[in-house]
Amino acid sequence: MAITSYPFDNQSVTESQWSLLFRELSSGVAASADSAAFKVTADATGMKVKVQPGFALLRGHAVQSTAVETLTIEPADTATRTDAVVLRLDPAANSISLAVLKGTPGQPSPAPTQTDTGVYEMRLAWVSVGASVTTITAGNVAEARQFARTFTGSWWTSTRPASPRLGDLGYNRSNSAWEFWTGSDWKDLAPAVSWASVTDKPSAFPPSSHGHAWTEVTGKPSTYPPSSHSHAWTEVTGKPSTFPPSSHSHSWSSITSKPSTFPPSSHSHSGYLTSGSTIAWANGSKKPHSNSASGSGTWYAVWVEGDGTFCRNTSSIRYKENVRDIEIDPADVLALRPRLYDRKPTEEKPDARKDEYGLIAEEVAETLPQIVTYDEEGRIDALRYDLLGVALLPVVKDQEQRIKALEARIEGLAG
Repeated sequence: MAITSYPFDNQSVTESQWSLLFRELSSGVAASADSAAFKVTADATGMKVKVQPGFALLRGHAVQSTAVETLTIEPADTATRTDAVVLRLDPAANSISLAVLKGTPGQPSPAPTQTDTGVYEMRLAWVSVGASVTTITAGNVAEARQFARTFTGSWWTSTRPASPRLGDLGYNRSNSAWEFWTGSDWKDLAPAVSWASVTDKPSAFPPSSHGHAWTEVTGKPSTYPPSSHSHAWTEVTGKPSTFPPSSHSHSWSSITSKPSTFPPSSHSHSGYLTSGSTIAWANGSKKPHSNSASGSGTWYAVWVEGDGTFCRNTSSIRYKENVRDIEIDPADVLALRPRLYDRKPTEEKPDARKDEYGLIAEEVAETLPQIVTYDEEGRIDALRYDLLGVALLPVVKDQEQRIKALEARIEGLAG
């Protein structure tokens, strides 16, 4: 058996076992801090870890392992958790054994149980179990061992401990100094430091903040020009009795008794449209009202964009790109309902038009949204009546196909 533990009720304990036990006084791994005693490492072949041989004390009981032990880590969860590998003293079972405490995802590593008379656990390592992993690697295992002792005593140089462990501390009476074992040599815990032994010190030091008595200052001037300062108005002599105002301005809100309205001054307009695809005479000034758009020459339909810009409506391929067919269901066009309505009155036009006829944009949007336009706030606003004729073409074509089909059937029946 690789692990033995003692003393327990009705158990024989050998002299060598008692000797080994009482060489150590506190709970922990009985070895140098840089040793591999009871060190936990990743198995790297699955959900397992290995524990190296060692000797340890747990609450006055001893445990010794003489071979590498392999422990199984429970399957990973869907989130990361931290398990703990412990040595567990169970007086009721008369044993000290290795165990794995399973953690909870999102929570700290489970704390070991440490009672005075019952189960007493001592942590050896933390094991980070990643989400859904199937292998424990070296990076998942973190050191958590505590060691049974760091020797503290008093000796002369000639009587230092023969087999010190890393971190052993004692008072050397030969040189009246505290010293500790580094693993290879005894080092003075608080060596005396001379100025010459200080490294990386600056070559010069700026003086700290300080002052000098006026009598100690040399080379000072005999007189001093006055520094920048001010005087109270009452102290100024020879000032004028009145002052003309300097150039200044007033905000509109500070002006009083201003009229509520202002008639426009005499002015004129040279043109209404000046930018974009616009015509300077698009206000109608070039043609009289009675003139009709017929005869030779170039004629344009004029549009007004949402920002108020006038522009001409063009149809040439020169102004278009990404041209493609559009499928319009004739039934969507035939679903449109001509309506009769009255215009709502406004302050500018209290006598609104009556009995206008046309289409309702919200109703058109349900079947033929392609000819509906929206305002700046995204609300349905108007219709592109010029596109209604284009939308009627599929209806005409559909009816033409139906007429031809009917004519063919009639001819077939007549034959």
